[in-house]
Amino acid sequence: MKSGEFLAKNILPEEAFIPEAFNEEQLMIADTIKAFIDTEVYPNLDKLDKGDRSLMAGTLKKAGELGLMGIALPEELGGFGQDFVTQMLAAEMVGAGYSFSVSFMCHTGIGTMPIMYYGNQDQRERYVTRLATGELLGAYCLTEPGAGSDANSGKTNAKLSEDGKHYILNGQKMWITNGGFCDTQVVFAKIDNDRILSAFIVETAWPGVVIGPDEVKMGIKGSSTTQIYYNDVKVPVENLIGKRGDGFRIALSILHMGRMKLGANVIGAAKTTITQAVQYANERKQFGTQIANFGAIKYKLAEMVIRAFAHESAIYRVSKDVDVLLDEYKQTMEDYGKAAIEAISHYAVEDAILKVYGSEMLDYVVDEGVQIHGGMGYSAEMRVERGYRDSRINRIFEGTNEINRLLVVESSIKYAKKGQYDLFGEGEKVYAGLDALKPVEQGEMFETMFAAVQNFKKAIQLLMHCFTTAVKGYSAEQEIQNNLADMIMELYITESMALRVARLAGLKTAEMFEVYKAMLVVKVWDAAAVIRKKGTDAIASFADGEEATKLIRAVETLTRLPLVNVRDARRKIADTLISENKYCF
Repeated sequence: MKSGEFLAKNILPEEAFIPEAFNEEQLMIADTIKAFIDTEVYPNLDKLDKGDRSLMAGTLKKAGELGLMGIALPEELGGFGQDFVTQMLAAEMVGAGYSFSVSFMCHTGIGTMPIMYYGNQDQRERYVTRLATGELLGAYCLTEPGAGSDANSGKTNAKLSEDGKHYILNGQKMWITNGGFCDTQVVFAKIDNDRILSAFIVETAWPGVVIGPDEVKMGIKGSSTTQIYYNDVKVPVENLIGKRGDGFRIALSILHMGRMKLGANVIGAAKTTITQAVQYANERKQFGTQIANFGAIKYKLAEMVIRAFAHESAIYRVSKDVDVLLDEYKQTMEDYGKAAIEAISHYAVEDAILKVYGSEMLDYVVDEGVQIHGGMGYSAEMRVERGYRDSRINRIFEGTNEINRLLVVESSIKYAKKGQYDLFGEGEKVYAGLDALKPVEQGEMFETMFAAVQNFKKAIQLLMHCFTTAVKGYSAEQEIQNNLADMIMELYITESMALRVARLAGLKTAEMFEVYKAMLVVKVWDAAAVIRKKGTDAIASFADGEEATKLIRAVETLTRLPLVNVRDARRKIADTLISENKYCF
């Protein structure tokens, strides 16, 4: 499917990839990464959190020696040439590594891939081959004191030397992950008085590159985060990545990749936290029994599982879509790097959804993890405290969630207007048939769930059509766009979960399958409430009178569901988790 096409088109369960379909090689890679985290990272968490730059750099280099840094890179450059699904599974497993995850993902992602995807063959051979093994450690330098979300407003400048052999680089970057020990930097700067950024490969050892002290941060304390200053740094002209003025496009494309992989990272962190929470709940006694036996705790455990499972379903669904599109692009594009980044960047709607939903899912999970631990959760003795602090950055990383919510809606509208799918035509049909809309009726479970998802689509199609028709300057209406973004996110996540659970029939025991069905029923019930509330808020903000009444009535009809006993459903999920004493879904 094209990016955002889920808004106007349905697919069958067998067309969606699910994590239960991982092959043996993918599972072996996952096991290798888990073993590395267990043996090399967890024993050193406290030392890493004290800001030991040499320890973090050494741990990264060990990962490189094992080949873990080359999973996404082609074999001819020293990598393993794995597909995107496998890359995302690797990102999930690394996500359980707290601060190490941040340093590792920075190196393998934004520190390496701009050169891999946009560099020429000489640049790839000089740098990517050594980044693949950990011989070099990379960083990505975009943000400046006056240029955060508005990255293109940066002031760092490059001027061609009189002999034409170097660009003379001057400026300042901040919030640079791996800044304290990186060997190479992808630096964005404007050449002369250009309006648009260009991108350069800079080596830290060059004269004029000055690394600031590590920032003292709320979380991810083990990752080195610094400012970097450039004072008349001579950058060889052959280290310009792509063409002059390509930098802004490179930065945006790499952020698409970063968002997607962050969405996978948070799954590993969430599963780890859920396991910690249930194990503590099974040990801690109050009022003469384990706290896991209390309904309030079961609610928390079940909700943590549902949100993590739903997000995981969406992550691997779109990851396979990327692989399918990449295979198509490779038929027409000679350069693998460009084909790969074009495939990833194509899914701008899903990238933004998964970044926002995933980071907020993890924030919910770690918050409830601390709460289940009670006072102990606030103690640095427990890893759940570290997970809570480390999670918070994810809503800021890779473009703030505020920016990404806007991207969900803006990209959906842009792609629809380009004719990639008929979003507005479908919305017009719903509007023309308002009087004929019907709520979901009780039926066979999957029939009811997919009918609900279809009605959610109709509600979004209706409001996207009415909003863009009624509001001329709709791009400035950020509050309404946020409402619509939340509706779209709930739809994509819920549909992905429904497709996955439908495919699990026959793959799981009858008893376990009932647990998955319980998870889906609760998710659909909750999604209906979110879509109804956000839809009503949006309508009240751009319509009034009889028009508003008609639209609100339509949204209420399309989100009305047969009653669900959510208490019993959540208890079924929680009891399974409690029995297994670990995340087991």
